[in-house]
Amino acid sequence: MRKNNLLTYFLESKEKNEKLLAILVDPDKFSETYFQNLIEICSNYEVNFIFVGGSMINENDLDKVIIAIKLKINKPIIIFPGAATHLSENADAILFLSLISGRNPDFLIGHHVLAAPRLKKSNIEIIPTGYLLIDGGKPTTVSYISNTFPIPADKPEIAATTALAGEYLGLKTIFLDAGSGANSSISTKLIQAVSQTISVPLIVGGGIQSFSEVKSAWNAGADIVVVGTAIENISKDFFEK
Repeated sequence: MRKNNLLTYFLESKEKNEKLLAILVDPDKFSETYFQNLIEICSNYEVNFIFVGGSMINENDLDKVIIAIKLKINKPIIIFPGAATHLSENADAILFLSLISGRNPDFLIGHHVLAAPRLKKSNIEIIPTGYLLIDGGKPTTVSYISNTFPIPADKPEIAATTALAGEYLGLKTIFLDAGSGANSSISTKLIQAVSQTISVPLIVGGGIQSFSEVKSAWNAGADIVVVGTAIENISKDFFEK
């Protein structure tokens, strides 16, 4: 798989209706056992990307984990940042997230201003991404850290119009996230509403507990599904359910 111009790969896959899967690795929860099982899963299952990031990590841990993964796994590594310091030139790309579902200026543009000069000097690909928090049934680290409220799970029209506004602002992808450890994944009704409203690639994650839920999200219109908490112990059973 190409590791440069990943946005083009997103767009081409969407045009061909080829669905993609990413595993989210949180450096704070990284261990040798996790790593060995991650290697095995990426060798035996169709994983397209490794997303690396979280809300509480420090830059050194992020860089160490990315280097370790690149040495053993031949998959594009994309940073999923929680702050301006969550950067590593060893990654292939970064989702340049703007939290458009909230009204906290730090996460709409503030962290981006701080990160921009360093990103300009790097060789990693920048993927401008509209980030929407969706209520997953309980408070999450992301909502606490960002000091924003998620979009209600039963308000697909709000999610759809917010996503459309993000596309009109020039964002190249939209990411719907119920947050790490959510009680429930995002409903197919909400995913479908957003997918039918926007034309850019749609990423969906949070609260996904089985591969059948991954397929349901794909069928509802998600182009990329992200799985994190459900396989932090890297159970191969996940892919059989």
